[in-house]
Amino acid sequence: MPRNEPAINAFETAKQQVDIVADLIGLDDGMREVLKHPKREITVNFPVRMDDGSLRVFTGHRVQYSMARGPCKGGIRYHPQVTLDEVRALAAWMTWKCAVVNIPYGGAKGGVTCDPKHMSKNELERLTRRYASEIVFMIGPDMDIPAPDVYTDGQTMAWIMDTYSMQMGHTVPGVVTGKPIGLGGSEGRVEATGRGCAYVVREGAKDAGVRLKGGTVAVQGFGNVGSNAARILHDELGAKIVAISDVKGGIYRADGLNLPKVEEHAKATGSVVGFPGAKDISNEELLETKADILIPAALENQITAKNADKIQARIIGEGANGPTLPAADKILFEKKIVVLPDVLANAGGVTVSYFEWAQDIQGYFWPLTEVKERLERVMVRSYHDVHKVATERKVDNRTAAYVLAIQRVTDAIQFRGIYP
Repeated sequence: MPRNEPAINAFETAKQQVDIVADLIGLDDGMREVLKHPKREITVNFPVRMDDGSLRVFTGHRVQYSMARGPCKGGIRYHPQVTLDEVRALAAWMTWKCAVVNIPYGGAKGGVTCDPKHMSKNELERLTRRYASEIVFMIGPDMDIPAPDVYTDGQTMAWIMDTYSMQMGHTVPGVVTGKPIGLGGSEGRVEATGRGCAYVVREGAKDAGVRLKGGTVAVQGFGNVGSNAARILHDELGAKIVAISDVKGGIYRADGLNLPKVEEHAKATGSVVGFPGAKDISNEELLETKADILIPAALENQITAKNADKIQARIIGEGANGPTLPAADKILFEKKIVVLPDVLANAGGVTVSYFEWAQDIQGYFWPLTEVKERLERVMVRSYHDVHKVATERKVDNRTAAYVLAIQRVTDAIQFRGIYP
């Protein structure tokens, strides 16, 4: 991915963010250390039989960062660059994300170092079931509930649910979220992260005096989050999508892109690059495109101290996890660019995952309209909670979101006490 600089350690970034807030709210050294360490983590190395009969050993991780506010919640990603520190960082961010939107979860994350683009469906099933069997003792509907992430999907979750259920001897739909609807999945889950991001951008635009109808949007990353955020901003809120990118590059058209045609082109060619009538641009150029709103929805470490001063957007809605580094945050705040941080802007996915879990436990499922209404209420309330703290403390939205989240997690730890 562009600007994904391997020298930058995501977990060190996550710990820096805790320190910034700990200083601000006066946390003592002991609580600060608690908040900077995962509760539990495991690394597993396991063999998988490939289609050609050979054996390959894969490495997977699961990190449970905090259980102070409830069962752990977090996705599982399949990617060649998965590392333990990346998973730790993502688990930390999930902890704060759940606290920001005030749902009763702690944070977790999982990952397997692999290249799913070069694996068959049968190989991915065997890998998934073996990985699930390696971590089966630490997941469950009351303990840790996985979900899809990068290069995993509803089918992946179905395999994990089945593997766990076979171990338990009965069907346990609540062990994962993001499942197919026929297995207890929720309406609206696939688009939830992008929809939640669009709702937060809408609220942020009101306060920033940015007109969404007819406003311009650049989207980095045209996967599930980026494509859905773009579609909702365009179709429901009247924005004009002028730039889109994926792992191979990007495209730009000043008078707006035809999203359905771009999707058709991407499916046919494997990339948005080369879309007729648009100018090809790099991912770096997309970040610096003149647009009212920028949605980074790719991987972490995209906006750094090197390029933050070149950002022209008035609002950044972080669809991805950790796309902006702390040094870049300072530059953006000084430029009066409104950053809607990942722990708020992309929390729509975990919010509807919570809805799915609740529906599974009840055995009662809601229509799509109800899911959308409940999601909108949570995201709007959470945005205003964060904006209030930012205004009162005269800090950026990320710091405000962390103040809110860390205070809620700290309160839970203190109420529960340290056992024994």
